[in-house]
Amino acid sequence: MKWIERLLINISKRVHGRARIAVLILVDFAIFALIDSIYYLASQHLYSDPMHSSFELYLNGSVILLLCTFATRIITRIYRNVWRFPNTGAYLKLILSDAVATLIAIIISEVIGKYAGIWHFVTVISLSLLLTLISRFIYRILYKKLYKTENMGEETDRKLTNVAIVGAGQLGVYLAKEISNDYTLGYKVCCFIDIDNEKTGGYISGIKIENSGEMQKIVSRYSIEKFIIAIDKISNQALTNLYNRCNSFGCDVKIFDAPFRKENEYEKTNTKKVIRDFTIEDLLFRDQVKLLEKDVIDYYSGKTVMITGGGGSIGSEICRQIAKCNPKRIIIFDIYENNAYDIQQELTLKYNDKLDLRVEIGSVRDYDRLSAVFDYYRPEIVFHAAAHKHVPLMEHCVCEAIKNNVLGTYNTVNVAEKYEVEKFIMISTDKAVNPTNVMGASKRICEMIVRSHSDSRTCFSAVRFGNVLGSNGSVIPLFRRQIEAGGPVTITDKRIIRYFMTIPEASQLVLTAGSMAKSDELFVLDMGNPVKIYDLCVNMIRLMGYEPDKDIEIREIGLRPGEKLYEELLVQSKNLSKTDNDRIFIEHEAPVDTVAMAENLNKLFLAVENNKNTLDMSEIYDTIRSVVPTFRSPDYVNKNALDSMEMKLVNSGI
Repeated sequence: MKWIERLLINISKRVHGRARIAVLILVDFAIFALIDSIYYLASQHLYSDPMHSSFELYLNGSVILLLCTFATRIITRIYRNVWRFPNTGAYLKLILSDAVATLIAIIISEVIGKYAGIWHFVTVISLSLLLTLISRFIYRILYKKLYKTENMGEETDRKLTNVAIVGAGQLGVYLAKEISNDYTLGYKVCCFIDIDNEKTGGYISGIKIENSGEMQKIVSRYSIEKFIIAIDKISNQALTNLYNRCNSFGCDVKIFDAPFRKENEYEKTNTKKVIRDFTIEDLLFRDQVKLLEKDVIDYYSGKTVMITGGGGSIGSEICRQIAKCNPKRIIIFDIYENNAYDIQQELTLKYNDKLDLRVEIGSVRDYDRLSAVFDYYRPEIVFHAAAHKHVPLMEHCVCEAIKNNVLGTYNTVNVAEKYEVEKFIMISTDKAVNPTNVMGASKRICEMIVRSHSDSRTCFSAVRFGNVLGSNGSVIPLFRRQIEAGGPVTITDKRIIRYFMTIPEASQLVLTAGSMAKSDELFVLDMGNPVKIYDLCVNMIRLMGYEPDKDIEIREIGLRPGEKLYEELLVQSKNLSKTDNDRIFIEHEAPVDTVAMAENLNKLFLAVENNKNTLDMSEIYDTIRSVVPTFRSPDYVNKNALDSMEMKLVNSGI
């Protein structure tokens, strides 16, 4: 039998294209001829009417039916179907084609008056159609057998991985068919698992649907080694709970959907479904927010856009999103040439000469360099993302935090106003709300600088959001490196909570705010519920195939300088108003006194200048507190942290 299979495989490799079509037509012709002949012979014994015994009339009708049938099949491109991967539409198309052919044949025969009767046509076409469909099924089964033999070779008898598909909906059924058709995956679908009691006990393609309430029994009964979650439109919280439940049985857990990337829904991209590993974004305890709409894209089309800090995590993603909007020009301004070079090469490779991309190396501290760049390019929109953001380092390097964040923003705002930029959007952080560290306080001062220019011809606004997953300096890359090194994974405190969003979400929020900004507006995002850093750590360890505190130790090391147990909920203020986007709000604060702001900045810059040659930062701290009255000690905040609404929210499990 092996040599026969090998012969058939070789034939199948050589028979393709027009040759395959010719073979199918010949097979169908043989079926038609066989059925027609059998019907003629049978009719000789069943009918005594001369009409039925006339071979000439019978032959005329057969030729007409034959020509109509195959002509209609060719016109309707029946033979262009790839029958080894058929669908209901292909079968229905064949049936309808033959029905139309029969009707045409009857009309033609009635007109010329030379055929053996309607029953001849109906019977022959019905039986030949039945055999044709059977031949397609046989072809499909034969192909699957040959495909399995060819692709698995000596491994045809290897043990397949027992898989349970979680979700008996359309996506799950599609996945089961994909696995059935692709033996190289090495999977065997043992059952479906679904929460719908009405489906429980039923079968889909011979595969039983089990109830999700009996997963422990299911794992034991079918010796399940892997779960594949295939559920459309599931919230992140539900997906996280489902992942944790499946993972608790010691089984590998995969997801079947498009690779995680939040592309603009208006961009024509293929989102092929794949079986893939979970990412930490999948397990983020909040639904992803899609903010980039067509009107936002249209706003940036044809504009010259400049991004300070364009090589950083947020800045580079803003560049990517702006590049999709068909801008007139993008200017990346960054002090760190390696990051700027990386995003330059990425965008150049993707867009080639379709994108006018310029890179300028320089510091926002350097007013003259900024002025030269603005004067040459005349940007219409500026996104100010350049900043120092690492909390413990900025606690130690206070002067640098003020010079880069505050002075850098001050310079960029003044240059933007000088060259009449249309809109200026500053990137802020939730750490600016009642700050407990220098980084947060410096960003709060930046917000005040932006808002102090409310009477300018340039529209100045700021966008405030929380932690960004995967950004430089965030916990995700740190946890990943520690897990890869075998642990321990260090967290400052098991109680600590944070609000998270993905890099694409953050950048799209900024672009949306930029498109709708008027002036003196502080945009904030409803970031959902807070996340325990400990839970994030546990999920990352499991995602990488280890068991927390068994394979990889989780070690508490204590809070870092300036760190508090929780960040403020951005949308709790009563001074919020909604925008057209139900996830974006505007914070209304008292106007910033321009004269007082200038005096405060002078005091702050003088304090930095006076202490630039010392590591004693007490004078600068005192000056920051005078500028930002809400600047408080982290110890004071952490002492009462458990009574905060944010901590109660996450501890309640909501």
